[in-house]
Amino acid sequence: MLTDSDIERWLREDVGHHDVTNDVPGETTGRLLATESGVAAGLDAATAVFDYLDVTVRERIEDGTAVESGDVLLAVEGPARAILRGERVAVNVAGHASGIATKTDAAVAAARAVDDEVRVAATRKTTPGLRGVEKRAVAAAGGDTHRLDLSHMVMVKDNHVAELGLDGAIEQFRERASFATRLDVEVETPEDAPRAAAAGADVVLLDNMPPGETREAVALLRESDATALAEASGGITVETVPDYAATGVDVISMGSLTHSAPTLDLSFRTG
Repeated sequence: MLTDSDIERWLREDVGHHDVTNDVPGETTGRLLATESGVAAGLDAATAVFDYLDVTVRERIEDGTAVESGDVLLAVEGPARAILRGERVAVNVAGHASGIATKTDAAVAAARAVDDEVRVAATRKTTPGLRGVEKRAVAAAGGDTHRLDLSHMVMVKDNHVAELGLDGAIEQFRERASFATRLDVEVETPEDAPRAAAAGADVVLLDNMPPGETREAVALLRESDATALAEASGGITVETVPDYAATGVDVISMGSLTHSAPTLDLSFRTG
């Protein structure tokens, strides 16, 4: 959740110690516009910036809305100085979030064209200080947020397995975790998928496996009568999403949704 201190930090970073360019008298209006097609997101954060500056937001579309070039995402009115002070922060955060939503929308559409049930999820590969904005953008476009922080789910990764062994790592974390906390276990070979499920994994993460190996791992997992979910992750792109959706996995996780999404081009016009 955004706080006033978050917004104040953003504005202070942009304004600096001596703002001359925004010292404009009078009242004005402003519009946040799309200059290319995509999916809008981050408008709650942009609205919070203007609210903090006592600028009135007159209209705003919903996050997750598909937009075309020229569409108005948000309209404001108030003191010119305050609107000009907030516009760049609002444009930057909304453009960044909208880029994430646009990429997520493309990935979800690619997956659903093959399997209506498979989920496309983000990861913890987010920008420090902006995780909430980025995860909400993923959700707005129909993606799954995955875990929001370390406390939401225990993940047994390759480093844990290297130190403790697969069964030992699962046992250690299963004993320490709450009964309400899921255990997601990373495996690197198809044969280890049913092993992880048998040892207590709630989710088996098939890490960096090509689609053929992923399909094999899912088949072995299903043959073992395990109830664990199958999650594919590691270098998956929008272009390869259909190949992974066809393997039978339950979840496709993509760090690129947040760490590599291009900003959606937005513009702010006053008057």
